[in-house]
Amino acid sequence: MKAPGHDPQPGRGSRFQQLMAEVTATADHFGHRQHIHLTWLAVQRYGTAAALDLVCDGIQRTARYAGAPQKYNATVSRAWVELVGHHAVEQGTGDFAAFAEHHGVLLDKRLLARFYRPATLASARARAGWVEPDLAPFPWQVADP
Repeated sequence: MKAPGHDPQPGRGSRFQQLMAEVTATADHFGHRQHIHLTWLAVQRYGTAAALDLVCDGIQRTARYAGAPQKYNATVSRAWVELVGHHAVEQGTGDFAAFAEHHGVLLDKRLLARFYRPATLASARARAGWVEPDLAPFPWQVADP
């Protein structure tokens, strides 16, 4: 049987598995904070653009492996990676505990409700691909006056 996130071609899958192993080694469960930690590690090591593919693909494969492919949401996954990436660049390097303390808003799993209507995130379109925020732009989308 294949492990979650298994990738027949070495690369993204094995990197995702390494990040998962690192995060779960010190956690008693895998909740929102651990998702943010995994995403932060991916951004720190590979940059936001590569982390987008790595994290989104890994989560989607893990959902399929768990027999729940319908739980994957492309917009939600990408939005979280972009939010973490935005804040990680703002703060720079360091450790995750310091990052989480400085950017505690990212630990609120309802954060996306500031940017999206619930119906938008629940839509088939958002589950299958990227949908722009429909309530408010992300911080990096706001033009400087």
